[in-house]
Amino acid sequence: MREPSAVFVQSGDDLITATRRDATWSAAGVDVSWLDGPIEVTADTVTRVALRWSYPLPADALILGDAWERSYGDLQWRHQQPERLLPWYFLIHDPATGRTTGLGVEVQPNAFAAWTVDTHGATLWLDLRNGGGPTNLGGRTLRAATVRLFDDAGTPWLTLEAAVATMSSRLPARPEPAPVVGANNWYYAYGENFDEKAVLTDAATIVELADGHPIKPFSVVDDGWYPGGIASGGPWDQGIPGVFDDLAGTAASIRALGARPGLWFRPLLVRSSSPHARPGPHDKPGRALDPSYPEVLDLVRADLTRFKDWGFELVKHDFSTYDVFGAFGPAMGSRLTESGWQLHDPSRTTAEIVLAFYREIRDAAQDVVLIGCNTVGHLAAGLVDVQRTGDDTSGRDWERTRKMGVNTLAFRLPQHGRFFTVDADCVPCTPQTPWELNERFLDLIARSGTALFLSIDPSARTERIDRALSAGIRLALDGGDAGGIEPTDWLVNTTPTEWRSGGGTIHYDWSQPWGAQEEKAQPVS
Repeated sequence: MREPSAVFVQSGDDLITATRRDATWSAAGVDVSWLDGPIEVTADTVTRVALRWSYPLPADALILGDAWERSYGDLQWRHQQPERLLPWYFLIHDPATGRTTGLGVEVQPNAFAAWTVDTHGATLWLDLRNGGGPTNLGGRTLRAATVRLFDDAGTPWLTLEAAVATMSSRLPARPEPAPVVGANNWYYAYGENFDEKAVLTDAATIVELADGHPIKPFSVVDDGWYPGGIASGGPWDQGIPGVFDDLAGTAASIRALGARPGLWFRPLLVRSSSPHARPGPHDKPGRALDPSYPEVLDLVRADLTRFKDWGFELVKHDFSTYDVFGAFGPAMGSRLTESGWQLHDPSRTTAEIVLAFYREIRDAAQDVVLIGCNTVGHLAAGLVDVQRTGDDTSGRDWERTRKMGVNTLAFRLPQHGRFFTVDADCVPCTPQTPWELNERFLDLIARSGTALFLSIDPSARTERIDRALSAGIRLALDGGDAGGIEPTDWLVNTTPTEWRSGGGTIHYDWSQPWGAQEEKAQPVS
């Protein structure tokens, strides 16, 4: 791989061109070393580093990138757009030659890394900040990221699969995971008007529809089981009095019905002010916990231990990116968060702190199946079992399921089995959404072999719907189509309708009779 043609550093307000000596570029007290892939940064304080590679870009090239955390229906191949930020990796497809190549960084870097691509080359932007200010490295050398080159593997799809494998090649080998299939009550209950009886109905339903399959499905108690209201934060030591009085008993009852119990929580938010909250911008001041405090990691570890002791076999941890940065992915952009604040420990980059937080959860969870939601996929790779790769689908508005669910499955499916098990989010079965469209989404996810969760409103069940649900659940529990699936029109369609499966092609029509409409506001989980 060629060395950079230029390097820029920022420790104060301005980005300064660095001067090269051998394999090191220096400016403003910051040294950047290029080690044929690994990038090391030595400094007292540092904000950003940028590395530039110069090479011509085909005029009609199509370019694909990833997302900071979940995608939001926005992943797509686009023509040249120099200001477009491409988190973690990018591919360039040349229609004239049919070749696809690209660059990216290995998973679990110590910087938030993104690319920009223009007519004359590509630039890697390494955000080395702590919160919204500089990191005080104190003269230490930080392995910021390791760059990898992706050569053409025959098709754009095969090249993306090879790229993902390359970026995750240093992770420990993943054991062959059992299919992750189950019930989740969010998209019909939305955190309200449900109790232990409803949870046990969900568990009985998913077991009934699995129809004796030897792999047991999960039944997940999503947001709304604890005092305080939806997404209001911990402590996570009890359920709502009179509704969930005995969470250990609830887990045991789910297990007695033949399902594996799961639980949702928001680890970095508390319901009342905490001395360990971060000072940065947030709509809940004083309540978003700062994961650079050892006391916060101790608290999270205690939560995981409690959930295990209650008997839950799956834990979904949510909202942590929002609680650290004060924004969801689309609002993070190139700045990530507002300037002028730092985390409690300013000697580590935000990426280092987030990685330590994920590692603490992984270590505390032991053999509990972990789902990361609103977690940073490139940092969480290897540290969660399942990753919600897209924003919420919907039990109220089909258009949101089409936009979010189909898009993330199509463009992040190559991450499945390499970074983690991909979760494109739940398949709703509700009276408010058209079953004929949800059924197609169910069929696609089941064939993909990715995680399949279903939100089944008991009032929506019919004999016909039950037959379709059971067929999809059993296909997913079998691992999906043996040969895998692949979108064949993804170069020109953000929600592909043509998919190669089992040696043939399947067409999915995602459109409602009146076409796409503006999506409605949805509760987030």
